[in-house]
Amino acid sequence: ANSNCATSSFVAIIIAVILGILLILIVRGIKIVPQTQAFIIERLGKYYKTWGTGVHFLWPFIDRVATDPNASYSSGKLTSPRVIGKVNLKEQVIDFDLKERVEDFPPQPVITKDNVTMQIDAVIYYQITDPKSYVYGVTNPLKALDTLNTTTLRNIIGSLDLDQSLTSRNVINEQMREILD
Repeated sequence: ANSNCATSSFVAIIIAVILGILLILIVRGIKIVPQTQAFIIERLGKYYKTWGTGVHFLWPFIDRVATDPNASYSSGKLTSPRVIGKVNLKEQVIDFDLKERVEDFPPQPVITKDNVTMQIDAVIYYQITDPKSYVYGVTNPLKALDTLNTTTLRNIIGSLDLDQSLTSRNVINEQMREILD
């Protein structure tokens, strides 16, 4: 009778441990996507879906929020893998004068139509409209945005005289918006 009691208590402990592990996995699988974000979900390492605002369930060991498998350095320390699948959908700003960003965006030298060199200091407002393309499209989206902005600005200013470029800020902004959109 004593051995049956020991066996049944051992089975009860095993069942309790299994139920505890299952409960922990279920609770850890519940993800809440905030109003201003989107999550890129990978299933077994491949793009699966984009989650919008709300409550979702992440299957343990099968699904994950997208990560960058390439090792990267931040503040001199190796941080890999880095979560890239949590995408901010708010309008954001890049001020090319700020030094505290990882990328240093200095003022750009631009040559006008009448062959005058001037320094252009730019501020870019951007908003991510396609989270999947943002995560998987370009390795460094902010650097790509800077490069695209620089070449577009050089082309526009290069077609204007110095006087035109100094007095037609709204025209330049409108042309930039049309080309970059």
